Amino acid sequence: MSFINISAPVSDETIKKLRAGDRVLLSGFVYTGRDAAHKRMMELLAINMPLPFDIQGQAIYYTGPCPPPPGYIIGSAGPTTSKRMDAYSPHLIKEGLRVMIGKGSRNNAVIKAIRKYTGIYLAAIGGAGALAAFCVKRIEPIAFEDLGTEAIYRLTVCDMPLVVAIDCEGGNIYNA
Repeated sequence: MSFINISAPVSDETIKKLRAGDRVLLSGFVYTGRDAAHKRMMELLAINMPLPFDIQGQAIYYTGPCPPPPGYIIGSAGPTTSKRMDAYSPHLIKEGLRVMIGKGSRNNAVIKAIRKYTGIYLAAIGGAGALAAFCVKRIEPIAFEDLGTEAIYRLTVCDMPLVVAIDCEGGNIYNA
């Protein structure tokens, strides 16, 4: 099985080379964010306030990492259902978000934004949160710590196995 190594933040040039169905190993910085964090980011943008991190070219992983067991830096970090972020994603993609990581299909507005702004949606393995946690080498709280596991964290990941689910040309493994 062959994988393509990519680093986050991800450049538009790298995104343009990837096609639906490609298997990738992602290394670099990834931000976490689920429903509550996305809602707060949208509230900040609505009042012209900066986001808690520079979103340009960045990746957001739809996960709420579990507290770490003794001796580990993070607990289970499996993907959540991406459709829950569909209301927020087109605006964030327009603002510069380039990579989304989660599980499940996306709506037409998200796919249209992915195509228009050169984004990509990567699928993580649902039910394999403990495996994903082994790819995390560091975790730092970034914003909204009152949300607990749904806060925004910056993860340093190494060789996180993912599949290109929707590419920048609209190729989509869910419509195969």
